[in-house]
Amino acid sequence: MKIFFWLFFLLSFCLSNHVMAQSKNLNQSFAIAVHGGAGSLKTMNLSPEQEKAYKDTLALALQAGYNILKNGGTSVDAVQATINVLENSPLFNAGRGSVLTHKGTVEMDAAIMDGNTLKAGAVAGVRTIKNPISAARKILDSSKFILLSGKGAEEFATKHGLEIVDTSYFVTEFRKKQLEKIINSDTVVLDHTDTTGMILPGDNKEGDKFGTVGCVALDQFGNLAAGTSTGGLVNKKFNRIGDSPLIGCGTYANNKSCAISCTGKGEDFIRLVVAHDISSLMLYKHKSLKQASKKVIMEKLVEIGGRGGCICIDKKGNIEMPFNTEGMFRGSIDKKGKVEVMIY
Repeated sequence: MKIFFWLFFLLSFCLSNHVMAQSKNLNQSFAIAVHGGAGSLKTMNLSPEQEKAYKDTLALALQAGYNILKNGGTSVDAVQATINVLENSPLFNAGRGSVLTHKGTVEMDAAIMDGNTLKAGAVAGVRTIKNPISAARKILDSSKFILLSGKGAEEFATKHGLEIVDTSYFVTEFRKKQLEKIINSDTVVLDHTDTTGMILPGDNKEGDKFGTVGCVALDQFGNLAAGTSTGGLVNKKFNRIGDSPLIGCGTYANNKSCAISCTGKGEDFIRLVVAHDISSLMLYKHKSLKQASKKVIMEKLVEIGGRGGCICIDKKGNIEMPFNTEGMFRGSIDKKGKVEVMIY
């Protein structure tokens, strides 16, 4: 009997230690944030019904990701699920709502990064992948490469069973009219700005407003992730690619610092390597998330005439969403479960 007693005691002791070790690996403070583009949003003159449509969609996307985190899922899964919701909505410049190029087609970019392993996946200039962020995720999981473009990326997506759709799926009447206003010029614009005087989002009675989308998340295991998806600029030419699929520019995640997704004119974010710069200020100058993101978005970016913003989250679950434009579609569910969805 004594032998059985000691065996039972030893087994219980080991099991108890295992449970304690597992609990130490869990960070009960999980959180998530999302954005849907930054720009001259006040000129849209959104009605209360239109504002509600945007906020409801952002809230729906947030909840999709948050449910995964709440049930013990990973930050990478949460980011992908959140962005999938926004890609499937015609209200934002990603997936279904992507802007049109000079040729009247779509060319979509997306990226996702795991802050724990520093693995990443990205696609650029894709035209038939229904959910570009899902293709980026598949690259992260199943490829030795990071960034695939055009037909090669679509071939990869097809091989791995991702949903492929006809290009007509992405072309909406609103997008056609939007392109018609500037197609005979050399102008390329963010779909959420009217600084050229040519694009007036408020002209659209349907309330269709669009913007690059992104998500950052912290899961219960203390791992960060970031993702971004976009249709790019209205009337873009020559297979232009922005910052969204470029790791360190528009998308970045590192457990040692933070996870970031940016929105704005990509060329400016590429020149400053914005996402990585925020992380670097935290790592090497020991800045807080708030200090680092504010420094880059509100000072460095402004100094070169850059416009836009970002969402970011650190390993403690702190969330910052700075922008230097009139507004930014954004929302978050913080580590206390508080939900916020904002435009201005």
